[in-house]
Amino acid sequence: MKKTYYLFNPGRMSRKDNTLKFTPMDEDGREGVPKYIPIEGVSDLYCFGSLDANSALYNFLGKAGISVHFFDYYEHYTGSFMAKEYLLAGKMQIEQTRHYTSKSKRIVIARKFVEGAAFNIVKNLRYYQNRGKELEPIIDKIGDRSVQVPLAPDIATLMGVEGNIRQTYYQAFDMIIKEHAMEGRSKQPPLNEVNALISFGNMMCYTLCLGQIYHTQLNPMISFLHEPGFRRYSLALDLAEIFKPILVDRTIFRVLNKREIQSKDFDIHVNRVVLKESGKKAFVRAFEERLNETIKHRTLKKHVSYKHLVKLECYKLSKHLLGIEEYKPFKVWW
Repeated sequence: MKKTYYLFNPGRMSRKDNTLKFTPMDEDGREGVPKYIPIEGVSDLYCFGSLDANSALYNFLGKAGISVHFFDYYEHYTGSFMAKEYLLAGKMQIEQTRHYTSKSKRIVIARKFVEGAAFNIVKNLRYYQNRGKELEPIIDKIGDRSVQVPLAPDIATLMGVEGNIRQTYYQAFDMIIKEHAMEGRSKQPPLNEVNALISFGNMMCYTLCLGQIYHTQLNPMISFLHEPGFRRYSLALDLAEIFKPILVDRTIFRVLNKREIQSKDFDIHVNRVVLKESGKKAFVRAFEERLNETIKHRTLKKHVSYKHLVKLECYKLSKHLLGIEEYKPFKVWW
């Protein structure tokens, strides 16, 4: 079974027969003990430290269908090396573009993304409401705002509704999280520990969605809720809206409430807070565990992982674009 590998240390990556050889390096350029990774067991690579590699290595990765995602010290996603888009198909490209350029077709899909996100947000809140948290007023407010989703006449209005729903949702974080205060959403830069985790987690979810899109015929640069051009792969931003509540937020609640991540795992500056390597490793570990959890799929009648649910969402959207079946966003049913 292929899996994602996370590289936190700077180092050099090279090919050794049919194996990837990663040699970590310290700040003075001294090499550590090499690690060998069989190529057939790699789905993609996440690089949080600087990676030294040549074109021969990327040719090797490309032929093996392995993508590499890069992040800077401040936890920003900076770009990806993606294997050749061998699944792209002309008909899908045409239909995806047609649905984007048609205001009536585009708004239908965009509303579905917000509808799915709002539903999963409320599911999160009800989970904690049933465990003694007084969240009913916030749930009611989100319910009132969600009524506006199918009535939004254009993308700008819909984005405003989505923003209001999420800001209301964030008010519950201080009630759900035991020892850390969110004190409102702050980003670019995040100003406290909770916001740093949200930014890091959202980036991980965005990259996950991008990777799954590349396994389908969808074009990741043609989106419906988010405007193409502001971010390179804006369709990944669309899909991430649905999955952030169940993949990112639930992971944040877990790692903080179970003290898997503590204040010592953050670099705290005057106007910026970022995760230390220890914090990133702890979050990635919990996030991977979440992705590998399985649930009994009601339609497929078999157990599928959360990670596979993202790919299934891409297939559902593809069917909608091709006129095969109306798109219905993923909604937590348990």
